[in-house]
Amino acid sequence: MVTISLPDGSKREFVKGTTLIQVAKDISSNLAKNVVVAVFNGVETDLNSELFTDGSVEFLDFSDERAKEVYRHSSAHILAQAVKRLWPDTALAIGPAIDKGYYYDFNSSHTFTPEDMPLIEKEMKKIIKENQPILREVMSRDEAVEFFASINEPFKVELIKDLPDDEDISLYRQGEFVDLCKGPHLPTTGKVKHIKLMSLAGAYWRGDKDNPMLQRIYATSFPTLEELEDYITKVEEAKKRDHRKLGKELGLFVLLDEGPGFPFFLPKGMILRNELENFWREEHAKAGYNEIRTPIILNRQLWENSGHWEHYQENMYFTTIDETDFAIKPMNCPGSMLVYKQNLHSYREFPLRIAEMGLVHRHELSGALHGLMRVRSFTQDDAHIFMLPEQIIDEIKGVIDLVDRFYSLFGFSYHVELSTRPEKAMGSAEMWDKATNALITALNEKGLTYKLNEGDGAFYGPKIDFHLQDSLDRTWQCGTIQLDFQMPEKFDLTYVGEDGEKHRPVMIHRVIYGSIERFIGILTEHFAGAFPAWLAPVQVKVLPIAERHHAYALEIVKMLQNSNIRVEADTRSEKVGYKIREGQLQKIPYLLVVGDKEIEGATISIRHRKKGDLGSQSVKDFINTLSEEIGNKII
Repeated sequence: MVTISLPDGSKREFVKGTTLIQVAKDISSNLAKNVVVAVFNGVETDLNSELFTDGSVEFLDFSDERAKEVYRHSSAHILAQAVKRLWPDTALAIGPAIDKGYYYDFNSSHTFTPEDMPLIEKEMKKIIKENQPILREVMSRDEAVEFFASINEPFKVELIKDLPDDEDISLYRQGEFVDLCKGPHLPTTGKVKHIKLMSLAGAYWRGDKDNPMLQRIYATSFPTLEELEDYITKVEEAKKRDHRKLGKELGLFVLLDEGPGFPFFLPKGMILRNELENFWREEHAKAGYNEIRTPIILNRQLWENSGHWEHYQENMYFTTIDETDFAIKPMNCPGSMLVYKQNLHSYREFPLRIAEMGLVHRHELSGALHGLMRVRSFTQDDAHIFMLPEQIIDEIKGVIDLVDRFYSLFGFSYHVELSTRPEKAMGSAEMWDKATNALITALNEKGLTYKLNEGDGAFYGPKIDFHLQDSLDRTWQCGTIQLDFQMPEKFDLTYVGEDGEKHRPVMIHRVIYGSIERFIGILTEHFAGAFPAWLAPVQVKVLPIAERHHAYALEIVKMLQNSNIRVEADTRSEKVGYKIREGQLQKIPYLLVVGDKEIEGATISIRHRKKGDLGSQSVKDFINTLSEEIGNKII
């Protein structure tokens, strides 16, 4: 017998060899129906796994992110099985779960088209209906290489050969289909309920342009039809909200072939951008930051000293000046270090908070570029905080509070992730442990739960990332806090301590918007281009009904301009109904209609973008109300 401990503290005994799915059935038929994967002794485990030792178990349903990944990775295997049935000569590459879906990469003599999607979906549904058990097998490395070579799967062979020699290889089999996979998976194909193929794309094998171009099929799956339909509705809404489309329609920015990955901001886009930067400067001044600006081109020696030349070179742009190598900065931190070194600092100055709206350039593959979300030049709202070791926790908590202030203002909820030392990193393990523990302490003291990403930190330090959630439930990584003991050492930064001796400061790198360009893209889609009044490039448009009302309309424009309200007048010879529709399409917060009645009463008729007709009001009262809305940054 084996003794199994459950999350509620209770224990049950089972015959050795009992599977985890049988344990779930013993607890509750409803649990067995909804469970996706088990966590046995802290490890995610297949429900088909047999129990031979005592342990604790937790059963996860689709509401858990870990279960979603298992559900969708199993769905990816069903997609691959369907494609192999329809086009048997297809070679399999990889098929991971991704946020709200999954994909699979194929090398096939058949070119997939949108017309193939219903055919593949039909075959997937057939596989689901067959309710095939998904079973794990283990082979030695050599056996696995021989097996996948025998069934003509060269990409799988390559992946296996990259694994350690002494590592056993796990495979998953469902019917005639078998795939290389670490797992875990659903117990049967029938546990997947509702699937939808979403799109086609090309992708280089292993992301390397020198490798073969593969065909990628994106898809998603959900346990209920309602969840699938809700997701598809949001995807369609996202297409309408595409910031590239809205950016052009609203005159905010353009992306041109003459500068791929280098966005052009238009006058209205600059208003939006300047408002975001003005707010940033106001809040940072209140929080005790001093603003600097550093050059975008600095010499090779600096980048070698910072470690970027060794660790980040493939993402950098270079030039030669006076026979000396220079690089365009991909990050702002080395420049801040040079600023710090211009003075001898005392411990009394700490914490020293230096902020910079710094333009950086990073090389991205052309296929990875995407509007403002993935560009080659962008402005980071960077800051570097130099401090005493005993100030670390309070400074991290202060940055967390500032991040919360920003995201709450825009109506974003967010979750937090903590990333630890990567394989390729500077500094000792002891230093990394000290930095990581400081971040954990600050998160715990703020009462924030977080997801742990092992090995995903920056090459110079662990980090906290903030992932905000927009109005379509999509998440975006924006803010970050990186604790760094390495750069002060590399640049020989010092301060004079209370003992009169020189000491090494500790440093925080942090951003809140992340990238101004990307944040504008996110905001554009979040608000569907209908920005709150304080951000809107045009806050008010005055609409005279006829030509005889133009003079009064222009008087109103002048009054609003004198109150620092961004206003335009539409004096075209068009019907007022047409002007109203135009103003609505331009997503202007307030439309003011003026005609004979308004002139006679010295009033304006107000139309609000969301609330519709608000009736008549004096210009003075309208200015006061709108100025209060703008000043309070009402969303």
